Amino acid sequence: MTTKDTTKEEVAVKAPKVAKTAARYIEAVGRRKTSSARVRITESTKGGVTVNDKDVVTYFPTADLQNIVAEAIEKSKVAGKFTITVKVVGGGIHSQAEALRHGLSRAIVKFDEETRKRLKKLGFLKRDPRMKERRKFGLKKARK
Repeated sequence: MTTKDTTKEEVAVKAPKVAKTAARYIEAVGRRKTSSARVRITESTKGGVTVNDKDVVTYFPTADLQNIVAEAIEKSKVAGKFTITVKVVGGGIHSQAEALRHGLSRAIVKFDEETRKRLKKLGFLKRDPRMKERRKFGLKKARK
């Protein structure tokens, strides 16, 4: 094995160019039952919520589900400050709405720690761990 003599010019490494991004985002994960929501909030004045590349009104058709999603924004008093992008998988549509609320609440708390007390009191920072029990061998259902 041979060693190579290095000069100071060869040792110096060029610093990589870092692209300046217009806006940084805060990411959080929200879960409920078997649903999981990856939430990204970006500071901007135009606002809006996009769920799985669809508008929130299109993805969650009922007013009840839309209210569940909007609760975290309204109660933390940050309406209109963020553009929100969400990727939701698993579970039912109601469970997905509550997972989105959980993830959104966590992201808002990362942005502004003072909102934690208010959101925790409302129960938006609590994960619902209930899931369907697995089927055991020799039985027809989980317990039968």
